[in-house]
This record gives sequence, structure tokens and C-alpha cells, in this order.
Amino acid sequence: MKFTHVLRGLTAACLMVAANVAFAQVAVIVSPKSSVTSLTSDQAAAIFMGKTNTLPNGSVAQAADLPESSNAHEIFYSKAAGKTSAQVKATWARLTFSGKATPPRELGSAAEVKKFVAGNPDAIGYIEKSAVDGSVKVVLTVE
Repeated sequence: MKFTHVLRGLTAACLMVAANVAFAQVAVIVSPKSSVTSLTSDQAAAIFMGKTNTLPNGSVAQAADLPESSNAHEIFYSKAAGKTSAQVKATWARLTFSGKATPPRELGSAAEVKKFVAGNPDAIGYIEKSAVDGSVKVVLTVE
């Protein structure tokens, strides 16, 4: 009987996590001082996957990434870039080893990404949409 309760509890917890991942929205953000007003998913993915290092306004992007363990990281890369965390790591290992690109700066939290992006007109990052405030400008929402 206890095993059944444990199994039900684990199932419920897994469903809650899956629901949070499924319904969370991620906002790609830039500084309010940036002239960039919108991005497509392809443009954002190209910056974060090392295919380009420039923003649509021509400035060199300073990308800020969240840790792989972050819910927003998983949503951003799976929805915008169509990549798993393992694929993202493999891509960056190859690009870094070959000297073709430098990975985005990994910051520890949404607050750190917001602070970095807010203070730099060439910065771009992503955070959960619920963490957005007036210090940053949303240029893309990934669902």
C-alpha cells in the first residue's frame, strides 16, 4: 500500500514538472537602450548557437546564457533552436575547440542575466517571461 502512495506521489510530481515546462514562457531580452525591437526564433537561435555574433542592428552581440539546469534554458534551446542540452553542449564544444566562436557568457540566475542585459546596449539574454520587468525590453517570446 505504501508503494502505491509513493508511486502516485512521484507521478503527480512528474506531471507538475512537465506542466511547468509546457506552460512556461521564455522572453528573449535586450537593453531598453538597444535599437533592436524584435527578433525571430531563427535569429535568436543563430546568436546563441554561434552561427552569428551580430544583432540585427549590426552590433556585436554579447549573449548571456542561463545554466543548463535552468527551466528557461531547456525551453529556449528546445523551442527556439530545436536542440537538446546535449546538442547545445556538443555544438559549443566543437565551435570552441575549432576557434570559430565563443559561447555565451553563462550567468547563474535570471536576475544576473537581467542586470547584465539592462546595463549593456549590445547584450542579449533570455529569462522566464514572469521575471521580466522595466529594466529590459522583450524582443521575442518563446512558448
